[in-house]
Amino acid sequence: MSECLTLAERSRVIAPSATLAMAAEARRLKAQGLDILDFSVGEPDFPTPENIQEAAIRAMRAGQTHYTPPAGIPELREAIARHYTEQERLPTRPEQVVVSNGAKQAIHNALMAVCGPGDEVLIPAPFWVSYADLVKLTGADPIILPTSETDGFKLRPGRFLEAVTPRTKLLMLNSPCNPTGAVYSRDELIALADAVLTTRVGILSDEIYEQLCYGEARPTCLAALRPELADRTITISGVSKTYAMTGWRIGWSVAPLAVAKFMADLQSQETSNACSVSQYAALEALTGPQDSVQAMRQAFARRRQLVLERVRRLPGVSCLPPDGAFYAFLNVSEHIGRVLAGRPVTHSTDFCLAALAGAQVALVMGAAFGTEGYARLSFATSEETLERGFDALERFLSS
Repeated sequence: MSECLTLAERSRVIAPSATLAMAAEARRLKAQGLDILDFSVGEPDFPTPENIQEAAIRAMRAGQTHYTPPAGIPELREAIARHYTEQERLPTRPEQVVVSNGAKQAIHNALMAVCGPGDEVLIPAPFWVSYADLVKLTGADPIILPTSETDGFKLRPGRFLEAVTPRTKLLMLNSPCNPTGAVYSRDELIALADAVLTTRVGILSDEIYEQLCYGEARPTCLAALRPELADRTITISGVSKTYAMTGWRIGWSVAPLAVAKFMADLQSQETSNACSVSQYAALEALTGPQDSVQAMRQAFARRRQLVLERVRRLPGVSCLPPDGAFYAFLNVSEHIGRVLAGRPVTHSTDFCLAALAGAQVALVMGAAFGTEGYARLSFATSEETLERGFDALERFLSS
């Protein structure tokens, strides 16, 4: 009997998120009674701050449980616009802001707004796992630009200019970066922005980890660096990482007016508004006390230091110190070619599967981020769990 429904061609261009797949496998093994130490998902382990929770409760009790405008409640769009205008020195109107169901939908909306068949989108690698597949869904082609650890995992202006063709529509940047923790300095971004301004290429700047920088590193709003950049940059951010609100699903974009209008119209047909209650919680996050942000950043900084100290004790593993986010991108290339947990290790996926089987530690393979020979470890978990995980990895890699 023939099938009545066949999948569309686009079903072949995307794969499940590798980070979520590894997390699901970790949960499956935990359900079997195994003590799995999970460092796969990029999610703060802190509870959402109490003042934000209370704002959500007040919103529910006030009856704010109905549809909102597709682009978000006016108060939240105004607060976001005010943040960029006053804090980032990027003049922003509320009409340029679209509040979405997480930063991932904001990125999808942005790509759908400006990319299509025949276009090319430049993506420096390592890159967040969803970038390339979201580009493919628009019909455009992701062009991966490898960067090196010796260069800080950063795209340089010359490499960008070499990659530009008449088909190049957009450059995607992520600083602080998932998975490497690399943070472009202001001068590095100015040099890259000036190179972009010699072309007709636009920029999608993913700044979701902007409040999580360590040491001398500082976040930079790329669109504010040059007056000409505002008309060709889409800025992405949200509350998930900064305020431990991953499950609330609130992200946003700031874009030129015509682009923002299309993104809002697209969202109105796809999902309508983001959760009404979550929007009022996000409003409190942005406008309420910020002491919780500082406390979480300090905790991440302590964990970062712990991770760097423990990596130095791992046989055949090194790590470029992350300046932002909460990831360590472990160089495990010395273990390629070994047999670990009875498994020949020929690439990073083999390494991570071996670590899961032999050390009961869940990492994410570098291949998922476009870079072989590495594994991403999230330190968004307790110091006790980190210590146990590194103890297990040290025993495993020494065997």
